[in-house]
Amino acid sequence: MKFFFSFFLIILIDQVIKKLFLLGFEWHSKCISLTLAINKGVAFSMFSFLGEYLKYIQFILLIVLLVIMFKENIIKKHQIVSGILFGAALSNLLDRFLVGGVVDYVYWHCFFDFAIFNFADVMIDISIGLLIFFYWKKKQI
Repeated sequence: MKFFFSFFLIILIDQVIKKLFLLGFEWHSKCISLTLAINKGVAFSMFSFLGEYLKYIQFILLIVLLVIMFKENIIKKHQIVSGILFGAALSNLLDRFLVGGVVDYVYWHCFFDFAIFNFADVMIDISIGLLIFFYWKKKQI
């Protein structure tokens, strides 16, 4: 139950935010710009040369990861974190099918240019970080 709640909550939050940017919302400051960018690749636009194939490759990888995490009992042990991870990943994948690329909008440009990213990307990073921490903590015991 916790898995599905966090899974759907992350998709809902992420898609609502992205819809605002698709409707034209923008905001700029000295260091951060909130502006629409459609990313046809993955992080830092890598693999954009794969075009339409990328979404199918990512779909297959997501299914493989789901099966592995289910078999290893990770989803059961860490339901909320797993729900966040898969909700965010699926939300970005939905963008690829519905918009033609991932809807990104947070652009850091103070002192150095950084990648443009979105809420789902942050949730993926946090959930992976937590899973690594839980694994490391378990190994320490």
